[in-house]
Parts: sequence; structure tokens; C-alpha cells
Amino acid sequence: MIVEGRIALITGASSGIGLALARLLAAKGATTALAARSAGKLEQLASELAGSLAIPTDMRDGDAVRRMVEVTYKHCGRIDILVNNAGRAMHTAIAQADLQEYRYLFNLNVVGPLQAMQLVAPLMKKHGGGVIVNVSSGTTLRTLPGVGPYSSSKHALNNLSKVARMELAADNISVALVYPYVTATNFGGGANAPGPARPGVVPDTAEYAASLVLEAIETEHEGTYAAKTAAWLTPKS
Repeated sequence: MIVEGRIALITGASSGIGLALARLLAAKGATTALAARSAGKLEQLASELAGSLAIPTDMRDGDAVRRMVEVTYKHCGRIDILVNNAGRAMHTAIAQADLQEYRYLFNLNVVGPLQAMQLVAPLMKKHGGGVIVNVSSGTTLRTLPGVGPYSSSKHALNNLSKVARMELAADNISVALVYPYVTATNFGGGANAPGPARPGVVPDTAEYAASLVLEAIETEHEGTYAAKTAAWLTPKS
């Protein structure tokens, strides 16, 4: 899809990958609707990007997700691009995983994006199609200790996305996945950044990860991978 002149709804837009993506899309001529919990950060970004719309949204709240889509559609007249970027990490061993935190994680990483897709798809169909990009994780490409709860939520998002790609193709709606590597953001309260538990890990920048999302929008490929996650797909000889 050519993004110039398009309406793009981005969740998790107040920081990290979402913020970098909003700037990239605006620079390419798209109008951005920005959703995140932090109203102050959203307003600051909206003031920077001409014509953008700030919609404070908690993706765990079904009413808030519905309002996000309704406000965007009412204000912009259509939604051409949906990027489900909002999410949270959870790094813990299975035995120590807090079930309440996991429910929170699953609602944010899976249920919220699913609802957003359900609400946006009919609107895209009405206007001839669109592109949905769901931001997954490179952890779904390997079996790694310490990320079971988080990775399982992203595996669920992967399967929903792949099925949605099949089911929505007839409506000219493309559903794509992006698999970032560890990214230098405050995602998960810093859980996604290198630290004592991740010696030698050199994170990608948020700008690089955002460029992958832009690539997914423009090419509409089923999967777009960071260079380091793509390397995981090649078996070692």
C-alpha cells in the first residue's frame, strides 16, 4: 500500500516503536490517529504531527477500544491502516508466573488487537480494503526460557493474524505480522532492554523496528523480520 494520503490508526503510539512509526508515516504523507494510555505524551506527539489525532486508550478496555475506532472513523472518514503495536512484556519462569499479570498481558497483547481488527475490518471493507499490521515478537521464532508467558501471548496473536489474513483477503484487507528483535524502548518497564540477564544483547533502535512496520504496510507481506530475528529462521549447519 502507498501510505501517502492514507489514514493510519496506531496503538501504543506514545513511545518506542509506535512513536517512531507515527513520525515515519507522517513524513510519508499519512494522517495518523494516535492511541495509547498516556494522554500527555499523545498530545505532545499530536502537536508535532500536523493533522494527527490523539485518542487516549487502554487496549484492555473493550469500551475504550470501541471508542478509539469510532472517534478515528468519525474524525477521518475512513481507516486505511491499523497497526496493533500496544503491548507489554513479561519475563519470568513458568513456575513463578503471576496468573493475574498473565491475564493482564493476554488481554493487552491478544484480546485488544483482536477487538480492534473486528471493529476496523468492516470499515476497511466499506472503503475498498486496507492493511492491518500486528506487531509480534522474535521470541515466537525460538523456544527460549524465561519468556514463556509473553511468547505464548504473541503466538496467539500470530495465529489470529494468519487466519485473519486468509479470511479477510476477499475484502482486499491484508493482514501482516512484524517480528522485531530486542528493541531499545521502555517496553514492559524496561524488560525488553538489555541488562544483567541479557549479557551481550545489542538491541535494535525503535526507529529500525518502526521501519519494519512501514515495510510491512508498503509490501503487505505476511511476515517482516528484523535482521537478527530473520537469522533465527535459518537452521545452523
